Amino acid sequence: MAMMRLRREDPRVVGSFRLHRRLGAGGMGVVYLGSDRRGQRVALKVIRPDLAEDQEFRSRFAREVSAARRIRGGCTARLVAADLEADRPWFATQYVPGPSLHDKIAEEGPLSAADVAAIGAALSEGLVAVHEAGVVHRDLKPSNILLSPKGPRIIDFGIAWATGASTLTHVGTAVGSPGFLAPEQVRGATVTPATDVFALGATLAYAAMGDSPFGHGSSEVLLYRVVHEEPHLQGVPDALAPLVRACLAKEPEERPTTLQLSLRLKEIAAREAQGLGMAPQPPDGRPPAPRPERAERLARAERSTGPRGGRAQPRPTERYPERSAQRTPAPRHQGGQGSRTGGSSRPRRNASHPGPRTGPRTGPRRTGPGTGTGAGASSGLRRPANPRLLRQRLFVFVVVTLVVLLGIAGAQALQG
Repeated sequence: MAMMRLRREDPRVVGSFRLHRRLGAGGMGVVYLGSDRRGQRVALKVIRPDLAEDQEFRSRFAREVSAARRIRGGCTARLVAADLEADRPWFATQYVPGPSLHDKIAEEGPLSAADVAAIGAALSEGLVAVHEAGVVHRDLKPSNILLSPKGPRIIDFGIAWATGASTLTHVGTAVGSPGFLAPEQVRGATVTPATDVFALGATLAYAAMGDSPFGHGSSEVLLYRVVHEEPHLQGVPDALAPLVRACLAKEPEERPTTLQLSLRLKEIAAREAQGLGMAPQPPDGRPPAPRPERAERLARAERSTGPRGGRAQPRPTERYPERSAQRTPAPRHQGGQGSRTGGSSRPRRNASHPGPRTGPRTGPRRTGPGTGTGAGASSGLRRPANPRLLRQRLFVFVVVTLVVLLGIAGAQALQG
């Protein structure tokens, strides 16, 4: 934000704040850079003398400041102090270092789709906090958005419009710019949170194109276009155009809510940052239907799960397809094979090896040359040790040891 030296007519101290530089001037008054005794920097706005004499303005200004105190959120400039009874009322907000979105676009050109979506998601969250406090910004535009190192910040929320519709022709002032005002504002109808959604859509279009979606011209021409003509969004990326167009709907009830905007813009920002792009989304706020490939993946995942929700274990031939292709089936009449048939995990006894079995096999299988499970086979295909057999062997070992010890003790007693 550009700073200028204080002029001769500018105050040096306002309230408990010492003023250092001029930050700008608008329809309401002059904004200064100040600091308190602890060194905290603030942006302090002093109201114009002619507005200070208007009692209706003072009353409305007091209501707006009271509502602004309730706003909590990281995307707004926090109100620090205000004096509504001073000869020239003033209020101070947290100082936000960084250029405005308007200056950023003017110097560097339009932003990428990912950057526009990320800024829009943060602004939507900020507007959620503003609306929950009972405030409608009514003057959201690129010059009222500061790009700080910690993210975008909204300034001048809901206070500037208190001067009334007679100041709407002052383009670029804090009262409002015609290219970013909603149709209901132009008609003089009641403003709602949807009014800020329209302004946010126009702001996002400006960030993506570097120009207003309603073009240029006099205030009267721009106001007419806002009410009666469709916006021009040719330069807006395809991933953002449907959502921006929905925000710029003429009727407030047809626009998405700030919460819906935040969720959608976060998704678009994540996908654009990964270079995945995004298909156009419906403007009615409903979540899009899953893509065919995603539905197919979900169906395969459901088929591969077990009856209790656990994932079914793949067969050896599924885990090692190359081994299955190279395997040569061995004849059953040959001895010493010990091969597996049909991928079964249970070893089959061969007829050429008669005789009783002493118990389950616990060690690694010994395989012949034609089994397909040689020395290079993974240990994941071997049969695990039988816990029951291990417990039996341990019990026998303990009993034998006790018998031997008792025998030795008895022999020693007899010799004594």
